[in-house]
Amino acid sequence: MRPPSTALRLSVLALAAGIVGAFIALALVATFDWFESPARVVPITIQAPPEGQSPTSAAESGVFDPVALYRERSPGVVTIHAAFDDDGDTQRLAQGSGFIVSTDGHILTNSHVITTAGLAANPSDVVAADEVFVEFVDGDRVPAEIVGWDIFTDVGVLVVDVPATRLQAVPLGVSDAVQVGERVAAIGSPFGQASSLTVGVVSAIGRSVASLTSDYDLIDAIQIDAPINTGNSGGPLFNARGEVIGMNAQIRSESGTSEGVGFAIAIDTALRSMEQLVESGVVQYPWIGTCTASLVPTVATQLGYAVERGALITTVFAETPAHASGLREGTGEELVDGIRYSVGSDVVTAVDSREIVSAESLIRELSLRRPGDTVDLKVQRGPETLALELTIGERPASAPGLC
Repeated sequence: MRPPSTALRLSVLALAAGIVGAFIALALVATFDWFESPARVVPITIQAPPEGQSPTSAAESGVFDPVALYRERSPGVVTIHAAFDDDGDTQRLAQGSGFIVSTDGHILTNSHVITTAGLAANPSDVVAADEVFVEFVDGDRVPAEIVGWDIFTDVGVLVVDVPATRLQAVPLGVSDAVQVGERVAAIGSPFGQASSLTVGVVSAIGRSVASLTSDYDLIDAIQIDAPINTGNSGGPLFNARGEVIGMNAQIRSESGTSEGVGFAIAIDTALRSMEQLVESGVVQYPWIGTCTASLVPTVATQLGYAVERGALITTVFAETPAHASGLREGTGEELVDGIRYSVGSDVVTAVDSREIVSAESLIRELSLRRPGDTVDLKVQRGPETLALELTIGERPASAPGLC
């Protein structure tokens, strides 16, 4: 057996020194004061990928290296601590994750981490935490101010007042480039275990899932099999290039723990909310006041629709933009292959000449507009093809009825 080489001995010594240093860092305890102060709005400069490198999917980027990814990106991931004064004598504590997106001090997290979203009986009764702290990877904590929150996409924005040199912003990718099967990594603080890494793959994209914080579904969610648990909420989901493509938000579980089905908010969606929150403190959502379902060829044939694909208008709520435009809901229901479908519905097949092939594509197309915008709808009503004009409204905090 050969004696260890000099290089090997040096590597062992370096590893030992790193472990000792890690224990020393974990032993440090920061001193801080509880405080209350109003939120502030400051200019935002989003951290972009390195110059000359456009965001791409992991499938195009080469080798997935979770060791290097964790080493380079974990300093940009933080633990969020929120305190709520439920009454004069009791304080409720909440914990989640977040990630630094700019050297201006802006941090993204979930709204349900820093507010009562998901707990309040009425969405309009949601209130912010009384105190919020951000804990960096080295264990140091600083007070944070709440810029704003969006219950519809479960996005919250914080800002911290620390030197830019302490802020290692993570680069942001483009969620539209995400592909099913690509490797991903989640970093966060499950069960308070700060800076934990899990890995997996993208299981599905474009999911519409029930929201934890509002009456409306989240759209374009990214489904992953990387294990996430309580405390991962608000943490980043990275692609192989180390770019954030989503914000981990929830799991579907029978036991309350990770069972391999997690969902992340697409980063494009989160950034749209963040930009409006920083600019004005509120986020406006387009809304027309309908319930919809996807029309597919088999159903279209059995129910006698004149088109094979589109968005079925199953419900039109009174005194809404859809009602004012003349859109009509179905006249009944029929069971097709074990699923109930609307009969006699208007079918939206285009918005401003852009093809609509499903309920999801209608929602996605309308989400690109703002309240007050007017759109031209192509609608199939029985054998007739109609052109309707619709002025988009603003989504109310509570849905007017069930779909």
